[in-house]
Amino acid sequence: MTIVASAQTYTHQRLGYFELQAAPADQLIAMGDTFYAKLQATEALKYYLPAEKLEPNNVRLLEHISREYRHLMIDATSAQEKLSLGNTAVNYARRAAAINPNDPEAQLAVAISYGKMEPLQTNRQKFEAVRIIKDAVDKAIKLDPRNDLSWHVLGRWHERLAEVNPVMRAMAQVAFGKLPNSTHEEAATCFQRAIALNPNRLMHYIELGMVYAQMGRTDDARRFINTGLSMPNTEKDDPAVKSQGREVLTNFR
Repeated sequence: MTIVASAQTYTHQRLGYFELQAAPADQLIAMGDTFYAKLQATEALKYYLPAEKLEPNNVRLLEHISREYRHLMIDATSAQEKLSLGNTAVNYARRAAAINPNDPEAQLAVAISYGKMEPLQTNRQKFEAVRIIKDAVDKAIKLDPRNDLSWHVLGRWHERLAEVNPVMRAMAQVAFGKLPNSTHEEAATCFQRAIALNPNRLMHYIELGMVYAQMGRTDDARRFINTGLSMPNTEKDDPAVKSQGREVLTNFR
């Protein structure tokens, strides 16, 4: 262990509640970042939230806090708890984007946060989120076209809309207004772009494979899903994404 690492460990162990309140923002953020990198959301927030009180307009910090609340959603056991955590994630992302609309990570945080809320929302909220997500991810890509996660989010947006059947579209139009049109081909193009930009994220491969399954391209679906399944987990969502991929594969047998 290096001297720097030893010092950080000692500080983590020694810093209690009152010390946290008195610590400077940059020190708190640095400590939070160590847990952010380890996907330890609860621990990261112990440092990020006091730092936010000191620097409420720190866009990067707000983006990180939003991600940590999204990660807590994954571990939450009740729909009510997930909804509360998701709303908090959305609020932090929106704050970051309002402070700096030209920050691509802030726009991406908005898109991802709204996407995570989708299973918990009413039909009207889902309808409204479709446009919010598209607007935010389009801005993120325009600001930074080489961000693979932005292309992934756009791919999921196309994928979800392509799966809405004509009957549901007609019902949505009567109740809320016309849904945008999309295709699985557009979704596949986005996931292909994400893989080209970052071939080390397993979610890109599995999502592309699942789109190919919807398109009837069974061999391609197997190939890309199996590629993703063979890769090590590195992100919070990876186990759930792999589970979805395995479920798709079982339908081929």
